[in-house]
Amino acid sequence: MQDFQSLAVWRRAHALTLDVYRQTESFPRAEMFGLTSQLRRSGASIAANLTEGSGRTQAEFGRFVQIAMGSACQVEYYLLLARDLNYLPTQCHDRLAEEIRAIKRMLTALLKTVRERRQAKFSD
Repeated sequence: MQDFQSLAVWRRAHALTLDVYRQTESFPRAEMFGLTSQLRRSGASIAANLTEGSGRTQAEFGRFVQIAMGSACQVEYYLLLARDLNYLPTQCHDRLAEEIRAIKRMLTALLKTVRERRQAKFSD
């Protein structure tokens, strides 16, 4: 078991979620239960899955990292959709999209580390 708050990727995912909440406050009211909700939930899901997985075995943790990656991919798409619907200014989209891509790279590296540790454990 590890402290999820010690994970740099968790801290960045949490900060991104806070930013997404702030940015979606200005979305049209008609999107409250649509795009606004989906973007917020998928953003929060990244950090939430890392949190849940940190209390599990290494193998299970790897699965939760994969789920977090799926959520990150959803965020990336929803940001693009919000930009194309003119709910999110291009400059804001570009900043958030770059952050989600950085988080995805961190998740990929974390998953690789988890798999290597698991492999090393079984080869000892």
